[in-house]
Amino acid sequence: MAFDLLLETDRLRLRPLVPGDADALLGVLGDGETMKWYPAPFDRDGVGQWIVRALESYATNGFGLLAIEERSTGAFLGDCGPTIQFVDGEPHVELGWHVRRDRWGEGIATEGGAACRDWCFETLATDHLISLIRPENRQSWRVAEKLGFTIWRQTERAGYRHFVYRLDRPP
Repeated sequence: MAFDLLLETDRLRLRPLVPGDADALLGVLGDGETMKWYPAPFDRDGVGQWIVRALESYATNGFGLLAIEERSTGAFLGDCGPTIQFVDGEPHVELGWHVRRDRWGEGIATEGGAACRDWCFETLATDHLISLIRPENRQSWRVAEKLGFTIWRQTERAGYRHFVYRLDRPP
């Protein structure tokens, strides 16, 4: 069964990632500045594996990272959406985002993140969302805070300290 989720905002279309997105996604995940808070930027194989993990998540969990496209031009802008992440051995639904560096500062991560946040709370049986962000990554924690997340705790991942931002389901 195909995963056919489509979310739209005023400016953005969020749709499932497909193998054909690899070149465009490499422009995001392969960029050293965009990925400076990761152990290293991704190479072509790493991007292919990223897409495979998204496809597996769609099949297993019924959700996963989505491609972000500009509605007016169809331009690929990055990815955003929910994934399962383990924090200190416990699974959580994490909301994450990556945006093309030449489009930073336009509110794309916040707009896409808000659409995904709302979809998660409308659709998934989760009482909260998290976002794992390195303390040095001010841009991402500003997005998380605009989306209503606050620091819940800290954890260690891949040898780096991370803030675990949390947003509880609205009453």
